[in-house]
Amino acid sequence: MKKTKKLLAGKAFVSIWTLLAGFILNDPPAGAQDLQHLNVTQPGGFPGLPVMNGIVRVTNGVTAMWDGPSGYYQLVKKTSLKDAAWLAVGGRTLNWQETVAVAPGNAFFWVSGPSPHYAGSQACSECHANIQTTVLKTHHATAFTVASFAAAGGQTNTSCLACHTVGYRLPTGFVSQSATPQLANVQCENCHGPAANHAANPDDFTVIPQVEIAATVCGGCHTGPMQPIYEEWNTSGHGAVVPDVLQTMRASTNNISSCGRCHSGSVRLALLYGQNPVALTNDLNVAITCVVCHDPHQTNAYPAQLRNPLASTNNYFLTTSTNFASAYNPNINLCAQCHNHRGAAWTDTSRAPHHSVQYNFLLGSIGELPAGSATFNPGSHAGLPVSAAYSISGTFYLTNQCVSCHMQQDASPATTQSHAFTFGNYNACLNCHPSNPDLLVSGVIVPAISNRVYNLKYALDYWAATAADPALQTNGAVAWEYTTPGGLIWQTNSIGTITGWTQADSVNFTGPNTAAQALIPDNIKRARFNLYLVLNDGSFGVHNPFFALDLLDTAEDWVIQQLNN
Repeated sequence: MKKTKKLLAGKAFVSIWTLLAGFILNDPPAGAQDLQHLNVTQPGGFPGLPVMNGIVRVTNGVTAMWDGPSGYYQLVKKTSLKDAAWLAVGGRTLNWQETVAVAPGNAFFWVSGPSPHYAGSQACSECHANIQTTVLKTHHATAFTVASFAAAGGQTNTSCLACHTVGYRLPTGFVSQSATPQLANVQCENCHGPAANHAANPDDFTVIPQVEIAATVCGGCHTGPMQPIYEEWNTSGHGAVVPDVLQTMRASTNNISSCGRCHSGSVRLALLYGQNPVALTNDLNVAITCVVCHDPHQTNAYPAQLRNPLASTNNYFLTTSTNFASAYNPNINLCAQCHNHRGAAWTDTSRAPHHSVQYNFLLGSIGELPAGSATFNPGSHAGLPVSAAYSISGTFYLTNQCVSCHMQQDASPATTQSHAFTFGNYNACLNCHPSNPDLLVSGVIVPAISNRVYNLKYALDYWAATAADPALQTNGAVAWEYTTPGGLIWQTNSIGTITGWTQADSVNFTGPNTAAQALIPDNIKRARFNLYLVLNDGSFGVHNPFFALDLLDTAEDWVIQQLNN
């Protein structure tokens, strides 16, 4: 290994110049204050050459930004294509951006960067042997040699090689199986960038490979007609941090862990690895990217190298004030890690249950019933599919649960599962409902829930108008609501007839303040709690139909009891 390092060191400072961008003067993006992440996909994963990805206006100038491997960069510019020479802007920098003053009008930029020097994963194993050991057991480690790929002619197909080898068509990258066998398969440098210079001199901080958690790294290969995973993810709710939540996290460091554990990929990964996410104040705008759910360094203990199983039946929730490390349970359904009720209770008065109650609703372990708080009332959908299961270290797991419906396989290609996470078709229903499952949902379940929601809200409004304490009926407040209303409003047609209901984040009414909440009877508080559990589950009862009906019917009974008092 010592000899290898000496040979690599002789090439460590070679650089190449690449024309990368022309003239673009845009307004700054909304997340310009955040740390920069790879925002363009490149075949093969992490780019081996610098790639310019934006030129934005700033005060008195522009900021040019690029991506690429670790090392020194030099930005150059022309104010006109007629200029005879390119002029260096600033000095050499280890950053991936440079702010420059420019005269009004267009400017042209390009950037030079370090030449890619690939070494193969064996050069990494001396210091990262534990990671190398597990990675060699993953599908990435056989991406070039797996029989199906070889049989399909992929080993000589130039359109395939960028994503099945290291650094294909780049200097020092893969050439052929005979010439560069050490660069076959997907390896460390696909995700972290060329690392030969780092292997040659581990103490040189300027060439330490990148640890990039952006989905664009995976999206460089998991994309296109054969595997449109990146495109699907990019359209999903996981593909962006909710702006209001981002603002909340930036408002106080106390909110970073409580909100970021499920809304920010960088925060959740920090918590999973025992780090303090407060240091990520300028790195919160990272969505729930691929590596938040999949661990590329681990073996296939769970399908597709997931960090958690696809199903569980343990009641689980994590409150915003709970210490993450002490309450995290790796054996809980992957989706349930975030889609849980966060400790919601009928005694809460400030706001309705969060829109994340799906796992507990599926198990029927949240809500109020005549006998008391619900503990375990799972519907049949909590056991999908019951015909297939897997066991790890003696623990039995149902295979799919949530993803049975929300990640159904696409019709073409049939080998991928949808990462849009929407309910795209009724194919999964056909195993149990072979006749018109769409009509069962749209013609039976949804109308039954909608009608009961209508009846329950009507009863609550009637109580508010006729039986509520007069002190609650002031200042336009809805007497039965939370201090921050849950947002249930009616939809009407042009003549004022109610046609349905919806929810809005911003509504033109208020709820009783904190002091006035004490005047609301417990029956009304339980009723509104059940109402918003059903609404905020978001499935119109489909996740657990009979349980949803029980919650709404029980709630209506409580309101009637209160009216009869």
